[in-house]
Order: sequence, then structure tokens, then C-alpha cells
Amino acid sequence: MYLNGKAKEKNTYDAIVIGSGISGGWSAKELCEKGLRTLVLERGRDVKHIEDYPTANKPIWEFPHRDQIPYKIKKENPIISRCYAFSEATAHFFVKDNEHPYEQQKPFDWIRGYQVGGKSLMWARHTQRWSDLDFEANAKEGIAVDWPIRYKDLAPWYSYVEKFVGISGNRDSLPQIPDGEFQPPMPMNCLEEHMKDTFTQMYPDRNLVIARTANLTSRIENRGPCQHRNLCRRGCPLGGYFSSNSATLPTAMKTGNLTLRPFSVVHSIIYDKDKGKATGVRVIDTNSKESMEYYAKVIFVNASTLNSTLILMNSKSERFPDGMGNDSGELGHNLMDHNYNAKARGDFIGFKDKYFYGKRPTNTYMPRFRNFGSDIQENFIRGYAFSCTGERTAGTKAAETLVGDKLVENLMILGPWQFTMHGMGECLPYHENHVRLSDDKTDEWGIPLLVIDAEYKANEREMEKDMLTQAMEMMEKAGLINIEDLKENRNFGLNIHEMGTARMGHDPKTSVLNRHNQVWGAENVFVTDGSCMTSSACQNPSLTYMALTARAIDHAINELKRNNL
Repeated sequence: MYLNGKAKEKNTYDAIVIGSGISGGWSAKELCEKGLRTLVLERGRDVKHIEDYPTANKPIWEFPHRDQIPYKIKKENPIISRCYAFSEATAHFFVKDNEHPYEQQKPFDWIRGYQVGGKSLMWARHTQRWSDLDFEANAKEGIAVDWPIRYKDLAPWYSYVEKFVGISGNRDSLPQIPDGEFQPPMPMNCLEEHMKDTFTQMYPDRNLVIARTANLTSRIENRGPCQHRNLCRRGCPLGGYFSSNSATLPTAMKTGNLTLRPFSVVHSIIYDKDKGKATGVRVIDTNSKESMEYYAKVIFVNASTLNSTLILMNSKSERFPDGMGNDSGELGHNLMDHNYNAKARGDFIGFKDKYFYGKRPTNTYMPRFRNFGSDIQENFIRGYAFSCTGERTAGTKAAETLVGDKLVENLMILGPWQFTMHGMGECLPYHENHVRLSDDKTDEWGIPLLVIDAEYKANEREMEKDMLTQAMEMMEKAGLINIEDLKENRNFGLNIHEMGTARMGHDPKTSVLNRHNQVWGAENVFVTDGSCMTSSACQNPSLTYMALTARAIDHAINELKRNNL
């Protein structure tokens, strides 16, 4: 589309951010606070903090199906219906299966939230730092390519984002999950404390800690504290957990430098071969299908892992015939997702006189102990963590009487305490796990559909076996009974930790981004969401995305001052 001078000037900003989720919100905040007039493009609808959380305070009995997904909706949406967070109370935040199709070469559940705030509205909020155990692993083992950064490069940026986000947690002095800037931790209940002490006695290298989570235990300005309702994924009117909507985007808006444009599908990034850099983005209005262009000095791509890579692949030019930054041929490759398929639970006989009050919005966490220190495994490399929960179950007699005093009496009878361990295993970056653009199918905006071809391989499956074996062994040694294998058969993608496909590296011959998240050959384009990841570790990744984003923007501002972008 041709623009005359005035129209182009009207559509020109200092910076453009594609996406408004966790990393996009951080891009907006940092760029606006640094004085750059910033345009944030979001393909979905606007969601305003507080006023657009329609179910936030709705009791379960007011939902037509008591917060359950009806059969008809499940049948129409088999992919998102498998997501733990999809319910009658949250359905409005999820992309429905038939609205934005994609192609699966192997089973892949792509869980998406197309609205301002993205998936930051319904994320699980776990926020562990990575360590050099993770950043050095590829180089030491000769896997994929080496990370171009180490923990020391990111440590100050972890601290920077933690102070703003608000992370509750304990300083546990564990090298595999370095300590951060924490608010007071949430308490463990009696069974969790018991299991922590028991595990420590039996296994000195296996530490059960309270999870580090982006739920505020202390107020930050007008946010929080968390009320322990555990309704986070509905949207929190109090800002008791971190989201773009409650934290970064309002901060950006206060500067006066933010322009937020929802309903904006980004088609591609415009590259000027004479200038040797990107000059803007092509946008299609989600509703009207009108095409337009916006221009800026720097562009931050934060559309979420697979959509960011789709945009880069669709940004073809004479300089980049195979997609922007794809001199290496690695764009779209090395897709990863954590393996959550090992799960076990057992009953604890004891604490019959104890219960707990409230709905703590997090659990406990056992960080990696495999292939760490003196523990070396022969069947697999890397490691896994456990998400653990102790809880008192309901009794079984309530259903025997449906009305009256007897029902009330039966409801007061409690069952045993139970302890659950859910593994989260690292996935290696395999070149053959990839995405590509469809040759002949497009969506309603004329953009090629994404074709996804990825699976867990032998290393992940061997790790999965060990996760289950160790969980059941630990629970048995701790005296639990009725231990069950609760194996899950989650497809690749369902754990919603998709990473890779536009990895960082040292060399444009083997990677898409440099050590500052700049696209090789188009250094005024930065990619700081999950697509930039070079390996997956076994910690939740969102905190690392935020730290990488803040670090990259600091570099971008310095380069702009030097007229290098």
C-alpha cells in the first residue's frame, strides 16, 4: 500500500511492539519509560484491567454448568478442552479451535489467547531463574548450539524484573534455581512441611521448597496483595498476580508514549535492502481486513513463540528469500515443550486433626536433582523438576444423602491427606522438530497457515520413566500408601511452554538471533519471547523471557543513542 508523506508520518513511531503478552507488555513498558513513542499491535480484542474480567468474582453456582465445559463445546474444541485452565469461567480468554486453524503433522495442541494481555491473563505464574547449569548445557554436551549468554549476563535483569513483577518465594540457596528478589513466601501446609523434612532426611540432594510465583504477598503501588482465592486465570481485579493488563501496560500508558492498537494482525516485517534494516510492519485489520503499514526505528517481535516465527518466515524479501534472519536455515527449527506426562499421587495416614484455610494459588516445588552434582544418569541427559501439592481430600459420604442435616453432617467428614508429584522434564532442541508455512493454505487474512511437526523423542521418554519411578519411590519411602500412577498423555504443545524456532547463538550461520536478541542481518528487529530460546531447561520460562526483554531494550536504547540502529 502506497502512503503519501503525511500519511506515512502519521503512521510512524519510534518503536513498534508486536504482541501484548508477557514479553510484549515488558517491551511496551521499557520502551515507553525510555521515552520512545511506541505502538503496540495486538491481533485480538482489547481487555481492560478490572472492567473486562466478567467472571472474576462470580461464585461457581452462578455458572450455568458450574464452571464445567459442556459436551457440545468440548466436541467443537477438542484441543483447548484439554487445557487445564479452560473452563466456563475462562473460555472468553482462549482461541477456539476453528477460529485460527493450523496443520499438525504430529499431534500438537496449540493453546492461544488472542487479546490484549495474551496468555499473561491465565498463566500459571511460576517464576524460577535459570542457572549456568542450563546456559552451559548445550556447549558441554555438544547439543544444538551454545547459548551466547551466561547466567551472569542475565542475573541483574532477573533482579530488575522481579522487583517490578513481585515474586513471592524463599531464598533457598540452591544453585540450580538461583535466589532472586523475593517478597515473603507463601506457607507450606502440614503435609508439605512433613514431606520436605522427610525427603531431606532420605535424599540430601532433593529439596522441596515453596514455589516461587508471581503472586504478590506484599502490595506494590496499586497492585495486590494476593487474596488466596486461586481464581487468577479469570483475571484479578486487585492485580494480585502479574499480568500485562494489571502491571506493564498501565505503566507504559502513564508515560503518554503508548499507542495500543488491538485487532491488528501483523502480516510481515518490511525490510529495506538499501538501508540494511527493517523499516516497519504490514498490518491487516482483524475485522475489516484493511491493509496498512506502520513504521519505526526499532521493532520488537513478541507475538508468542510460534506466531513470532510465523511472522519472520512470512517476512520475505530479496535479502531474506526464506524468511527474515534465516541465513542459517534454522528459522522454524528446534521447537521444544516441557514434558509433563509423569504424575503420581499417594495417601498419607496422619494429621487427621488438621486442615488448612484458604486457596493458596501455588504449590511446592522440587528443583532438578538428576544429572546434577554427583548424580549422573546413563539413560538420559538433562533433568526434571517436580511440582508437588499436599491437600486434605473431601470425604466420600456426602453423595449418600442429598438433602437435610445428614448432608451437612456428611460434608463435614474429611478424607485422607494426599500428596501429588507432577514432573516437568526438559526437552532437547531437535532440528527436526519444526514449523513451516503451508504451501497452499491461508487463514482469512491471507497469511499462510502454520504447519507443526514435533514430538518427544527417546531422551524425553527415558526421562519420563525416571520421573515416575522416582516419584513413586520417594512417596513409598516417605510412608505414603495407595500410590497411583496418574500418567498423563499430553500432546506436544499442551504444556504451553513452547520454545525455540528462532534461537539465539554466536553465529548467523547457525542461529537466527545474536546475544542481544537482534535478528542477524536486520539488527533493529529484536525477538525476546519464547521463540528466542536455545534450550528449554526444566524451569518455567516466562521470567527468563521478561529478563531477556528488559536486557535487549537496554541494548537497543544504547544503540539508538549511538545511531547504530
